[in-house]
Formats: sequence, structure tokens, C-alpha cells
Amino acid sequence: MAPSANVMEHGPREAVRLGRKPAEAICFELVVNFGDDAEAAQAAALVDPKPWALRAGAHRIPLHRPMLAKVGSYIELSILSVAVSWSCGLDGSLPRFQLTAAELTELGHQLYELLAQFRGYVSARVGWDPECLLDPAELRNEWSGELNDGRLHGLVLCDELHAELDPKADYDVFQPGYRWIPYRGEKPSTLTAD
Repeated sequence: MAPSANVMEHGPREAVRLGRKPAEAICFELVVNFGDDAEAAQAAALVDPKPWALRAGAHRIPLHRPMLAKVGSYIELSILSVAVSWSCGLDGSLPRFQLTAAELTELGHQLYELLAQFRGYVSARVGWDPECLLDPAELRNEWSGELNDGRLHGLVLCDELHAELDPKADYDVFQPGYRWIPYRGEKPSTLTAD
């Protein structure tokens, strides 16, 4: 079913709310900013997650191979679960898993466990299209209020970036060298099955 002009005007999340397939992808993923550290990014892309299929309620969901890309001034690594995202070209014609917020939260926690195996990154986050929250300049200029009051749960910052941004909220240790506001999970929305 082709999206209507009205759906195209309102964007992908509105398309989902209207019960249509969005024209552009909406991805539930782990995205990691490695700055200019190509070696650390390559090492992370080669990490062999055990298991390759993650749990989400009664579902076993495999991971796509990690994707590396140069995004502006930094190297970005993305890891997507198979058939969880909306309109993701990597999924081809696979039927999409209809996951509840609780199931997505379970999946998200396991993606953070995978992130804990990485080193050398600047920032990272799991969620629906989290890329916009990983650029240090954008965090400083566009998201300072949310950084200061702790609304960006799940955002992981290296200690250097955390010190540079100097948010007022209390950030916990994610692992040595990294701080975060712990991931609180997903909420029911037009992107979830509940």
C-alpha cells in the first residue's frame, strides 16, 4: 500500500499512527559514535555477540551485521535487530515482529549488554532512531536542557565528553570510562504493539 500524500507530509511516526507503513525507515537500534577512532569502531563491528538472537518476550530476534558509516566528523556504528524496525531495507520482505514496550525494553537492555563490550567510543544510545543524540556539538547546543535534567535516559557518554558537557543531573557509571542516565525502557506508543 503506497503512502498517501497526507502520510508523506506528516512523516513516518504519523504514518504508523494512521496504521500505514511509513515512507522512511524508523529503526530500533544501538547506535555508537566512535569519534575518529576507526580502530575501536572496527573492533566493535567484529565483536561476536553471544547469542546472535536476542530475547524479546517469547520471540528470539537475530541481529543484522553491524554497519559502520562516516557521519560528518565521526564514525558511527549501528546494530539493528532483524524485523523490528519499520520500513528497514535490511529486513527486505520479512514480516515485522509486533513487539510490546516491555519486549522492546528487554531487547534494549540486551543491546546495552552488547555495548558494554565496546571500548573507545564517545557516545551511544539504544532506541528509535537515536542518532540525533550522539553528536557532541548537537548535545551541547540542542539538548543541554535534557542533559541537565536527566531526560535523555539511556544516553552513554565517555568520561571526557561528560566532563566537557558538565550536565547537572547525576549520571551513573555505565562501565569504567563511561557514564549514563540508566535506560528506563520503552513506553507504549504508535511504534509498539500495546
